[in-house]
This record gives sequence, C-alpha cells and structure tokens, in this order.
Amino acid sequence: MLLAIDVGNTNTVFALVRDGEPLERWRSATIPERTADEYAVWLAQLLNLNGHGDLSAVTECIVSTVVPQSLFHLRNLSRRYFSVEPMVVTADIPGVEVRIDRPSEAGADRLVGAVGGFMQYGGPLIIVDSGTATTFDIVGKDGGFEGGVIAPGIYLSQKALHEAAAQLPRIAITDPGKAIGKTTVEALQSGVFYGYIGLIEGMISRIKSEYGEDMSVVATGGVSALFQGATHAIDHFDQDLTIRGLIEIARRYKVKGQT
Repeated sequence: MLLAIDVGNTNTVFALVRDGEPLERWRSATIPERTADEYAVWLAQLLNLNGHGDLSAVTECIVSTVVPQSLFHLRNLSRRYFSVEPMVVTADIPGVEVRIDRPSEAGADRLVGAVGGFMQYGGPLIIVDSGTATTFDIVGKDGGFEGGVIAPGIYLSQKALHEAAAQLPRIAITDPGKAIGKTTVEALQSGVFYGYIGLIEGMISRIKSEYGEDMSVVATGGVSALFQGATHAIDHFDQDLTIRGLIEIARRYKVKGQT
C-alpha cells in the first residue's frame, strides 16, 4: 500500500492508499523535530487499530512538504521502517507546466492541489485552499499551474488580532448569523467570518475577470468546511483534493522511474 504524506505548516495528513483509493486519513500536528521513530510508533498503532497490520503493510511512500525540516525525519521513516526510498514532490512534476516567473518557488502543496484539482474537475480552475494561509491557485485548461494569490489564513488573522489588541478576546470562529454585532464577541465573529467570505468572493471575482474565461472553483484545506453553505462563489468543496493529487503524482513518478 501507498502512504501519502502531506506536511502543512500547521497539520500533517497521512493517507493510506490501496489501488488508487484512500482507505484511511490521519492528521497530526506538524512538529518539525518529530523523529522517524516517533512517527513509526504513532503509525504502527493506527495501522493496527484500523486492521491494516503493521508497518510492513506500507510498500510505497510519497511526501509533499512545505516544512523542509520535516523531510529529513520522513525520509528516515520511509527508509528505516518501510524499506523504500520515498518519492518527494518537487516543482518538476511530470505533465505539469509551472507558468510562473520562478518555477522553483512554487510550493509543493500548491502543485499537488493543482494536480488533484485538474484530475477531478478539469480546467481552467481556481483552487481555494484554506489553512495556515489562504491560497487561490490557478490551473489552466491543460493542467498547467499559472500562479495565484497568497493571503493570511483565517485562524492566523484571528490570532494576530487577539495578540495585538489587549482588550479583544480570543473567539471561536463561527457564522454569527448577522453582520452587525451587538457584543464584542459578535462583532469579532462577524469581522473574521464575513471578512473572509468577502476576501474569498472578492478574489474569485477579480481572478475570473482578469483571467477572462469561465472557471470552476473548488475549496479544500482544513478550514474550508467553515464556509460551506455561506457563499455561492465556490462550486465544489473537496477535502480529498491533495490526497488525490499525491496519488496521481506517485503514479506519474513510477511511470517515469523517478523518486
């Protein structure tokens, strides 16, 4: 089986894949110093609890990471406990033309999302990925990565506001149901929640106008579920977009004989 690992700034997702379909998805806090041995103990327990045996069940491994410090330990995990050299996602993905000024600067997570989005929805496409950052990535009609937008994530903005303003409490991010708050908490919830809806809708509108073609919009990422039902600007909500991208990239790497 394939173990697909997506390392984000806040969380890391591990997906166990058989015959191209994810069987399990496990989420862990991203801790760059976590060692291969610590990962192995955690994964071994999850594999056993879910009826997949032990670590020997993993015969392939692919890693996408935006946290370079984590890669050393994940390589060791794959080599030591799965006895395989992991495939590591770079900007050089077979079949994906990266059409930005410096292709090497394209984040692995954004490219993986572009592959997963194109495989599922075609192009042109806007992928709204809500996590530590909120990104809007443009996928061309041929699957090429054409750049995009990077904005602070909703939790990052909420945290910064709380830490910078002594009298503003930390709040749960939720739809307050109305824009005009009658308490400080309601006012904060409105500003954060509807402010991000406004960001999403405004950026989608501006991107579509600038691109000049009809585009589908898909939302993914750990935070995207917050906005489901709150905006008509998003056509699809898809939490498996990155995993599907990793599965497809692993297939392409194997065809090319690349690790």
